[in-house]
Amino acid sequence: MDFSRVHLSDDDQAFRDEARDFLRTHVTEEVLRRDRETGDNFDEGVHLALGAAGYLARDWKPESEGGFNRVHRRIWDLEKRRAHVPWVTFGTTAMIARSVEKFGSPELKAYVMPLVFSGHVRLCLGYTEPEGGSDVATCKTRAVRDGDSWVINGSKMFTTGAHNCQYVFLITNTDPDAPKHKSLTMFLVPLDLPGIEIQGMRTVDGDRTNIVYYSDVRVDDKYRLGDVNDGWTVVREPLNVEHGAVDAAADGLQDVSIMMHQAGFMAAAVDKAAAKVSQADPSGRRLVDDGAVAYRLGRSVARMEASLSATSIFGRVALAQTMRDISPDLMDILGAASSLPIGTDGAADDGAAEYVYRFAPLVGIYGGTLEVFRNMIAQYMLGLGKPAYAPPAQKKAS
Repeated sequence: MDFSRVHLSDDDQAFRDEARDFLRTHVTEEVLRRDRETGDNFDEGVHLALGAAGYLARDWKPESEGGFNRVHRRIWDLEKRRAHVPWVTFGTTAMIARSVEKFGSPELKAYVMPLVFSGHVRLCLGYTEPEGGSDVATCKTRAVRDGDSWVINGSKMFTTGAHNCQYVFLITNTDPDAPKHKSLTMFLVPLDLPGIEIQGMRTVDGDRTNIVYYSDVRVDDKYRLGDVNDGWTVVREPLNVEHGAVDAAADGLQDVSIMMHQAGFMAAAVDKAAAKVSQADPSGRRLVDDGAVAYRLGRSVARMEASLSATSIFGRVALAQTMRDISPDLMDILGAASSLPIGTDGAADDGAAEYVYRFAPLVGIYGGTLEVFRNMIAQYMLGLGKPAYAPPAQKKAS
């Protein structure tokens, strides 16, 4: 792994200053406070401003089509995280837009993609079902062909951002008698169609996600992505991205794994804890002068740095597990006032560690639980074979 510094040209530094000024102007304390209160991980005003300024298009497109060059892309990613831009909804939108661009009809792409870039259209993931768990291929939501349209019935859990989106990337079962990976068809379903009901759900960290019900929802065939019963091909690419499959690049300017946006909250909490324990009280004593405090903080920093350097699916597990492991230590070091949330008078670190403590369990569930990912590592990366969940066979008494 190359840890060398990247030299920034005058143009690079000018872009960094431009990005910082833009984000400082639009991602205000009020935006951050409202985002924590709503749990939306989305702010429409900020999102539309990003679209109007061309940042959404440049973030999505390759350099050859007007997107960021490699250094500017890296700068942009880092500055977004430092500013804590509510970004989750565009993260899902960007993933899904790849499949729309690749598998959508010309008519669908011509309408949807410009509105994605302007910020007026957002896309969410319709994968998980109430009884399906992390295996999205065990899909029970049915789509039945009816002339030039389809009738969809079923429900999806954890459709984060649905209440702020215009379309859902919906996985459906179109052939119940076929093997599960040969029975799926993908649609980009408009969320304003009759028969769709979105119900909000709150997670332990205060985030909002949704359960979405589909009752005799009639969807025109033009919204189908890819071939009938070949939905696994369509869903596989964004699913791989969500699972943490990040290709290494020769210039080293890519994220080494997913969850780096979420890890930014962990890094901010560690920085604030380090600053707090380094402040002297009226007697001149600093918390960090206590060996136990210094040891625990140092251990947290070391764990965090190691997780930030872990690659691909390993990093996806390491980041989430590290957030779970070090956030209690950070709160314990800072004392009872660390349990106060952002914007509260007397909060030890303006709610940074408290938020990571509540956020960490959810980071370990996004795209599948840590247990699922550990099984994937064991089975596919380490070659240990498929896990056997059945109880061992009992020998019959002779």
